[in-house]
Amino acid sequence: MNPRRQKRLVAVLAFVLLLGGAIGAMLYALQQNIDLFYTPSQLIEGMGDDKVKPEIGQRLRIGGMVVKGSVRRDPNSLKVSFDLVDTGPLVTVEYEGILPDLFREGQGIVAQGVLVDAKTILASEVLAKHDEEYMPPEVAEAVKGIKHVAPKNYQSYEQPKSAQPEAAKPEENKPAGQKP
Repeated sequence: MNPRRQKRLVAVLAFVLLLGGAIGAMLYALQQNIDLFYTPSQLIEGMGDDKVKPEIGQRLRIGGMVVKGSVRRDPNSLKVSFDLVDTGPLVTVEYEGILPDLFREGQGIVAQGVLVDAKTILASEVLAKHDEEYMPPEVAEAVKGIKHVAPKNYQSYEQPKSAQPEAAKPEENKPAGQKP
């Protein structure tokens, strides 16, 4: 083989190896950032025909409706836990941080985090829908036609009525321009 062809062959092989290495490194990096989306039913019962369940420690996203009366806050920290439901079983989400302003019981949310056990997610991020119409496509498809109803075997976490603050009463019959 003459030297000119040999240099071309070495250059082409080096280029192919570098390109293959770069593609392999990118795929490896992206593999660590893939978060699969689950609903509470898919998380508990499995997803697909094979009923594949995520492994403990796997990063994932979960979406569903926050069960009314299930939000529990730690008085000494920013730790919050709440239950999510779709059409089936409950899943508990634990989160430490400030929840979005639009987070409410009975609303749809998406939480991103790590599976701690079969029914518990340790969330690193909680997203609440931002208006009356919007819902992430995965959540919209998963909760299509669902009305928020507490499961039959659900124990309510609601606080007694006396612990809830009363709404401020509007002042009546005040002439305009007078200060209270």
